[in-house]
Amino acid sequence: MNKPILPEDAAAKARRARNIALALGLAAFVILIFVVTLVKLGGNVVNRSL
Repeated sequence: MNKPILPEDAAAKARRARNIALALGLAAFVILIFVVTLVKLGGNVVNRSL
């Protein structure tokens, strides 16, 4: 039979969902900063003088 959902199980599930959302948000922020940096640097990344 199905076991009843305990409050601890619900809290753990909610915590996991919140952690996943935070991780995805952080990854999106890092990617956004990377893309903005590439756009601001433009072609200067390839044409650096040594």
